[in-house]
This record gives sequence, structure tokens and C-alpha cells, in this order.
Amino acid sequence: MAATSAVKLNATSWIAQQPFNQRTGSASFSPSARRVSVVRAGSYSDELVKTAKTIASPGRGILAIDESNATCGKRLASIGLDNTEVNRQAYRQLLLTTPGLGEYISGAIMFEETLYQSTTDGKKMVDCLIEQNIVPGIKVDKGLVPLPGSNNESWCQGLDGLASRSAEYYNQGARFAKWRTVVSIPCGPSALAVKEAAWGLARYAAISQDNGLVPIVEPEILLDGDHSIDRTLEVAEKVWSEVFYYLAQNNVMFEGILLKPSMVTPGAEHKEKASPETVAKYTLTMLKRRVPPAVPGIMFLSGGQSEMEATLNLNAMNQTPNPWHVSFSYARALQNTVLKTWQGLPENVDAAKQSLLVRAKANSLAQLGKYTAEGESDDAKKGMFVKGYTY
Repeated sequence: MAATSAVKLNATSWIAQQPFNQRTGSASFSPSARRVSVVRAGSYSDELVKTAKTIASPGRGILAIDESNATCGKRLASIGLDNTEVNRQAYRQLLLTTPGLGEYISGAIMFEETLYQSTTDGKKMVDCLIEQNIVPGIKVDKGLVPLPGSNNESWCQGLDGLASRSAEYYNQGARFAKWRTVVSIPCGPSALAVKEAAWGLARYAAISQDNGLVPIVEPEILLDGDHSIDRTLEVAEKVWSEVFYYLAQNNVMFEGILLKPSMVTPGAEHKEKASPETVAKYTLTMLKRRVPPAVPGIMFLSGGQSEMEATLNLNAMNQTPNPWHVSFSYARALQNTVLKTWQGLPENVDAAKQSLLVRAKANSLAQLGKYTAEGESDDAKKGMFVKGYTY
């Protein structure tokens, strides 16, 4: 079932995929760059397309529960629980065994521990998802480390051994993957950091597709800073231009990927907040300038926005038709109220599951452009931005 599909680019889209020249502010060309290569996704081509379309299905989005053990520990500590495997299992079991979750959630990103875990009654976590038509996913990067030669920026590690790990994850039931790298506006971003982020994402995407996993491409532009929304737009366009240039160079099949971008907003410390309509206008402008319509789905990250803010912004982006499925891949913006409701108490499990359904349904409606904020709780309105947040 080896599938190949030639990439045909017009002049405009080809220019958009050229690496940004930091000094001249223009695209640069070389004779060899003019040669258009053939995209290959190997024997998994048809399956990748099917998986991506399943995740990008109407009214559904992604539940991200792939926090590292250390980060999950911080979440548990916020409700007075120790960071033990038993407590992490109890919390993730609560989330993944919520009845009716598959009506609003199409995919769940897990940490490696959860992928191999079972519930307390012996059912595999993966099977809990599959029974509700939720596609199991897996975080495959190994975290951020300082990038030498940069302006105090980071790069994402994890390419070593990724092919063999991806094959193992596939055998365990995972069908899509996530790799998160970050770009910091207050730190520049430097050309080196942008190129490193884009290249790492492209290599990861190619390796994932070669092993049957749909790659989620996530260069998170951090909310940290006091910059304007126009500055965020400028950086986002530069970053996504580089990302798609290197995705094409690595023969990644665009029909078999999903994107997880940041929304285009002002920095968290900017003096003026942007309305949902403004965020939608700037974000969709960026996407239409940089993302080919062959990409099936745009699954936004919440990035520290409040639960309600993330939902309102998503809803505003779905007021008119888009070339792609525009949806969500939220962690804190789906889980914050759940944690506060649960408090680690068995008698609160059912109420916590209900609060997850409330948030999932709200974002499902936002994906359809039908959400209203009527009846939202005060907790849903509280921002969750943490300066220098690590995942």
C-alpha cells in the first residue's frame, strides 16, 4: 500500500515555504531548492489519512493528558495529593472512563506511563478510549533543554531512538503522536531557535508517519511577554513558514498531519487584552497565509488562557467556513475545573466526570460555532497563565 502523492506548488505557496532571511526579511532561493520532491508516507499512507480525518471530525477535539510525571505532580499538589503512580492512575482513569466523552473528544494524548497503564479493574487505558471511538495518542518528545548559541532559548530533544519507540507505541495502540517545542518572543526569537524548532518538528513528523503515527506539529509560541498582537502575528508567520518549508523538505505528507498552533494573541503581560473576534481575525489571517488546505485539522492549544477564554476564541474562529477543521487540543482548559471538583476524593469522581463533559461539550459547540458563555462558572473564567511554564 505504498502511497506517493506529488506535491504541486504554485508560486505564492512556494514562496511561503522558503526559509525566512533574518537580515533582509525576504525569502531566499537556491537552484536546488526549486526542485520539487515527492511526498512519501510509506505503507501507512491510507491509514494516516483516515486517522487524521477521524480526529478532525465535526464537533470533536483532543483531550491532552500528556503532562510529564513532574508536571502531573504539580497538578495533583494543587489539590493536596502526593505525586505517586497510584494517584496519577486514579486521575487519568477518571478522565478516560467518563461515559459519553467520545461524543465530544476524538483523540486523547497520553504520557508513556498512561499508554501502558490499566484501570484499577484491569482494563487497558487504550481500550477505554477505543470503546468510545477516541483515537489514542502519545507524547514522544523528551522535553526542552537550553539551546547553545541562542538568546537563552530552548530546543526539543527526543529524535534519538524515536523510530523504534514509535513502532512500539503503534503496537501498544497509539495512532497519533505529539512533539511540543516552543518559541519565545521576549527572547527574540533568534533565527537559530526558529530553524531548530522547525527542523526538529519536521524530522519527528517524517519518522512518525513512517511508523504509522499521525504527527501533531506543535511549535508553541509562548504567551510570555508584553508584546502586541501584531508582533505575535509577525513571529507566528515566520515560524510557520519555516515549519512548512522543512516539512516539505522531509517529504511529510500534509494530508496525514495535524497542527497544534498557539492562537495569535497579545503577550500575557500586554496592557490590552484582545477580544475573541480580534483573536479570530489575526489567527485565521496567519493560518490562511501559511497553512495549505491539504492539512486536515488545526487543533489549538490553550496556552494558559482561562477555560472560557479558550472556548470563546475557538468559537469566534468557527463563525465562517474554514479550509480545515478548526478545533481544540486542550489540557488545562479542559481539566482545571475537573481537578478542583475531584479533590482526590472517591465520592467526587462522578461530579468530576460531569464537569469534564461540561467543558468538552462547550468546546464541541465552539468547534461548530454554536457556543455561548451563558451559565459559565467563576472557575471557568479564571486565567491559568504561568510565566515560564514547563510541560
